[in-house]
Amino acid sequence: MIKIAGVKFKTAGKIYDFNSSAFVLKEGDAVIVETEQGLGFGKIAIPPAEAENQDKEYKQIVRMATKEDFLRMEEIKILENNAFDFCLKCINDLDLLMNLFSVECAFERNKLTFFYTADGRIDFRELIKLLVKEFNIRIEMRQVGIRNLSKHCGGVGKCGREICCSSFLQTFDPVSIKMAKEQGLSLNPTKISGVCGRLMCCLTFENETYKSLKRDMPKLGKKINLKEGSGKVVRQNVLKETVTIRMEDNTEIDRHVHDLEDEKRQD
Repeated sequence: MIKIAGVKFKTAGKIYDFNSSAFVLKEGDAVIVETEQGLGFGKIAIPPAEAENQDKEYKQIVRMATKEDFLRMEEIKILENNAFDFCLKCINDLDLLMNLFSVECAFERNKLTFFYTADGRIDFRELIKLLVKEFNIRIEMRQVGIRNLSKHCGGVGKCGREICCSSFLQTFDPVSIKMAKEQGLSLNPTKISGVCGRLMCCLTFENETYKSLKRDMPKLGKKINLKEGSGKVVRQNVLKETVTIRMEDNTEIDRHVHDLEDEKRQD
């Protein structure tokens, strides 16, 4: 019987399944695992459980992390900081139009990956030569989107809490302006954009709830007949499940959607 455990390598990173073998593991335990890039240092996000697909091949959890592994991670952190400072100096010297924001070193210290954002393609051949000469290991330059920059750097959102992408979101779901319209939010870009300048990821969280609630609500502009007379729906309060109806004499009446259904049945 194969048991798998969910392992993640970053605080809000994607969770990967690994064969946990006979290890007794709990959430938060540090482990060394097999990856396509060699050994990796991660933490248990989901404790071991029986795999649903027993025929699938999973990478292996090699061992529990030791004191030496933690010391190596500290050394790697120092190397990453030094590599960041050196690369930033080289970028300025070469006058490259790119924004370096992170450097990651493989656990086996055989590769340095430099993450950056840029408006277009960058010719960093000279930069790579300088980096290889300085650190004498394999260098990878990886251009990513502005949302990845926010995910890595973190920050505080308009809600006053740590931004979702750096605290718990593992992947970026598509966000559209239609979601803001569905929730009756102001379409002012400064109010519905996150620190990355893109539409806030949290617009997706309640979108399905709003769509579900609005299915039972009369649409804006619909003519409604009440005991008091007839009028048109001019506003919806989705969370309260009420609509505002403007009567022919320009007075406005609020009605709960359930009350509207009751009046229809009485008619």
